[in-house]
Amino acid sequence: MTDTSTPLNVETVLNYYDDPGDGTEPTPVVIGQGTVTNERKMAQVPVTVHDMTGREDTFTLNTHGFQLVRNRPTEATACLADGFHDVGLIKSDYFDDCVSLLKQETGASRVFVFDHKVRRGPADWHSLGKGNASQRGPLHRVHVDQSYDGAAFLVKWYLPDEAEALLRKHWQIINAWRPINTVYKDPLAVADARSVADSDLVEARVIYRDHERRTWTVKASPTHQWHYKHAQTPDEVMLIKCFDSIGDGSVARRVPHSAFYDAQYDYAPPRESIEIRALIFYDV
Repeated sequence: MTDTSTPLNVETVLNYYDDPGDGTEPTPVVIGQGTVTNERKMAQVPVTVHDMTGREDTFTLNTHGFQLVRNRPTEATACLADGFHDVGLIKSDYFDDCVSLLKQETGASRVFVFDHKVRRGPADWHSLGKGNASQRGPLHRVHVDQSYDGAAFLVKWYLPDEAEALLRKHWQIINAWRPINTVYKDPLAVADARSVADSDLVEARVIYRDHERRTWTVKASPTHQWHYKHAQTPDEVMLIKCFDSIGDGSVARRVPHSAFYDAQYDYAPPRESIEIRALIFYDV
C-alpha cells in the first residue's frame, strides 16, 4: 500500500442524476423482500476527490456538513470480534456506542438510531437481482439519504407520539460511517455542503412495502468540492449530516456523498463498512 501520511487526490468519475430537464420525476428506488431495485438513469461526470489527510481537523459538521472523528475505536468489542455479522449485537452494543459518540461530538440531548447498513459486497450489487440486499456493496451514486420533507417524515414515522414536540426544536439526521477494515477500494466521497446549491438537488422516492421515503438525487455542477480520507481506518468515523432543521444558511444543512472508483486500488478486496443513521435532538 502507499504512504498514508501524504495526501492522495484522485481523478475519477461520479455518477450524478441524468436529469432529462422536462420535470420528469426520477425513477423510484424500490425496496422489498430482500431486494433493492435501482434503475435511475445516471451520468458519469469527471471530478477530483481531495484527500483530507493532514487537514482532517479543519472539516466540521456545522461548516462543511461532515467531520472525521479520529482515534475513536468502537467500544462494541463483541461486534468487532464478530466482524459486524451479528445483527442483534449491532443493534445493542454498536448502536449504544454510536449514541455515545454522537452525543459527545454534537452536544445533543438525545440520539435515536433508526437504521444501519453493513456493506461488504461488490460495487455492482444492484445488478445481482433478487436478494441483492444480502450482498449490499458500496453505493456509486451521488445522493443525500433524506430530502427536507423526507427527514421530517422519519421523525413522524419512528417517533409518532413525540414528533410534534420534537419538530419544534433543533434536530438533525447524521450518519456515522466506519470502516470494518481499512478502506482502499471504493472509498467514500463527501461534498462540502457550501459548494452544493439547493437547485442541484432533485427529490426522489424510495418505495417500501408499507410506506414511501424521500431522498435527494443530485445534478452535477462544477462548483461541487469533493473530499475523502485516504486509507480510512476502523478507528476513524466519518460523520455525515443528512439534514439540519436550521435553514437560515448559518450552518451546513445536507451533504451529498457517494462511493467512488480509485483505479490504483482496483485489485483490492471489496470494501467493508458499517454506517448507522440517527435522529439527533437538542433541548432548544
